[in-house]
Amino acid sequence: MPVKRVGPGERLKGRRVAIIAANEFEDIELLYPLIRLSEEGAEVAVVPIMRGSHPRPVAQKPVTGRYGTPIPFGFLRDGERHVIMKLDEIDPKEFDALIIPGGFSPDRLRVIPEVLKLVREFHEEGKLIAAICHGPQVLISAGIVKGRRMTCYEAVKDDLVNAGAIYVDEPAVKDGNIITARVPDDLPEFCRLIIDSLSR
Repeated sequence: MPVKRVGPGERLKGRRVAIIAANEFEDIELLYPLIRLSEEGAEVAVVPIMRGSHPRPVAQKPVTGRYGTPIPFGFLRDGERHVIMKLDEIDPKEFDALIIPGGFSPDRLRVIPEVLKLVREFHEEGKLIAAICHGPQVLISAGIVKGRRMTCYEAVKDDLVNAGAIYVDEPAVKDGNIITARVPDDLPEFCRLIIDSLSR
């Protein structure tokens, strides 16, 4: 029996979302939001960032997830569910949200001044910033977590608390324009909060 393809949703039509990732990102924490938000009609820009990685990176090797997912992707055509963009092409005034997947990628992103500047600009514009697993490390380094109710992967908890955030052990948490989640199993709740926030 043929599979009936369901057309894209309309809840996020006209919304633009950027997802930034460096090497060793948690594959599913990038792919799940990309697919889920694009299903709802959002325009998704994926921003691979090579900097912050090994001081002698292999020439021409793409930014790659922990489980081998390369960016650009070999299984999703650029221009359909997403586009690939460079960091300096992302203008917070032209986007509605910034998503930061976890894995070891945030450890690399948090030492790149341009990334932290971009996060602060999204924050100052009041745009949505969503980070999962180790992703809140980037928000800590950007200095935007003090007084916010947030969650994260257990190993990042002390960092959040020491930075002045209010840690809560919940699948996904929204406080103002910041959404955080703990682990891949919490992706449905994470994406639901993002979609609900952007569809208002």
